Amino acid sequence: MSARPDQHDWGSTVGTSQKQNASNSYIHTPTRRASINGLQFAYRRLGPEEGIPVVFVHHLGGNLDEWDPRVVDGIAARHPVITFDNRGVGASEGKTPQTVAEMARDAIAFIRTLGYEQVDLLGFSLGGFVSQVIAQQEPQLVRKLILAGTGPAGGVGIAKINSVAIGQFIKAALTFRHPKRYLFFTQTANGQQAARAFLGRLKERKTDRDKAASGQTTRAHLKAVRAWGLEKPHDLSTITQPVLVANGESDAMVPTSNSNDLARRLPHSELVLYPDAGHGGIFQFHDAFVAKALEFYES
Repeated sequence: MSARPDQHDWGSTVGTSQKQNASNSYIHTPTRRASINGLQFAYRRLGPEEGIPVVFVHHLGGNLDEWDPRVVDGIAARHPVITFDNRGVGASEGKTPQTVAEMARDAIAFIRTLGYEQVDLLGFSLGGFVSQVIAQQEPQLVRKLILAGTGPAGGVGIAKINSVAIGQFIKAALTFRHPKRYLFFTQTANGQQAARAFLGRLKERKTDRDKAASGQTTRAHLKAVRAWGLEKPHDLSTITQPVLVANGESDAMVPTSNSNDLARRLPHSELVLYPDAGHGGIFQFHDAFVAKALEFYES
């Protein structure tokens, strides 16, 4: 069981003096700062004061406001939840690294700075790459992990994510639509209805919003993703923690075959695939995913 951090800066906030309490929803949770190696990292914490926290590790270019509040609130109803901007992302200071390994080292430093000896992880997309490395580098730090919309080093199609993403960004610009409608969701009626609902939820927070990812961050993330896709496959048998692998059945960014590959190669894994769903399957099926995540973390 992890110890609760000792008098870190839980009481200090940016833009508000409001105290954190378990009744706060994510859209009202204040943004805080933690100093790591001389740099300020932005993060939010909500949920119960006691217990092993679930640390959310984000996707390419993702900031604090791009986590679905239904997923965050659902898990925070019973577990402490921490979301954060890794180095150089959003409101966090520094230069964004260009490798997954460096991002993992920064995430480990962030968790250690908050005083935790053990955490659960929820890694989405690029965050899933980072979470795998954290579990390999610091196995004693990670109790359980969820890997969503992600894949292993050297996975099928991962090195091509850059061209897929750029193509969809151009398509979005030409059609005056948000890129996530193409990148995260299927183009069926159900998929696009879910996309509209998801994008609406991301706008629910009205104050103290995070900074958008910079061009430097986006370029660094794209380089890191491509390098991960070109890496020699890792020995995933070294990740002995329980792992829940989740994705949509039709992920166009990180092909769903990678989820099957992860589940097959991880010694203690379970696979959940959501129908008529893409990269953002855990957001499209947020109610079902939260229920499954809670069952997984509490089993």
